[in-house]
Amino acid sequence: MATATDPTQANSIYEFKVKDLDGNEVSLDKYTGHPTLIVNVATFCGFTKSNYKQLNELYTKHKDEGLRIAAFPCNQFNNQEPGCEVDLKEFIKKNNVEFDVYNKINVNGNNADPLYQFLKKKQGGFLIDAIKWNFTKFLVDKDGKPVARFSPNTEPNKIEKDIVPLLK
Repeated sequence: MATATDPTQANSIYEFKVKDLDGNEVSLDKYTGHPTLIVNVATFCGFTKSNYKQLNELYTKHKDEGLRIAAFPCNQFNNQEPGCEVDLKEFIKKNNVEFDVYNKINVNGNNADPLYQFLKKKQGGFLIDAIKWNFTKFLVDKDGKPVARFSPNTEPNKIEKDIVPLLK
């Protein structure tokens, strides 16, 4: 949760706390000084295979330069993330995911996670304040400020050109 009463008034992602797959609270200030790609993910989406593969490749290629990836499973789109934390952990292990994957959240509606309320406010998209589908991506700079939003159709490898300048 943001320290601000209204998450849309936060200044950066560093004001938010989320839950990891074990239910532990994690402050996103752990990403201080690192460009971070935040993405809502799903296990059974048509974009899953290519996105996870490319996110892994991006992370492996640029993690030593500072890139971080924070993935948030979401079951709000056609029931494509129905599993529990155990299922998610098995999927992550099976797919050799090295980047951070957090507990399942809502990204839209009255129960949208405060982080996503903030991201949508700062980087509106085609549906303005709504996430269109799984694998919507937000690029956050080293100061924790969202600088770009990418549609689910945008493959992670196409975002590399936007990430690289933030690594310097």
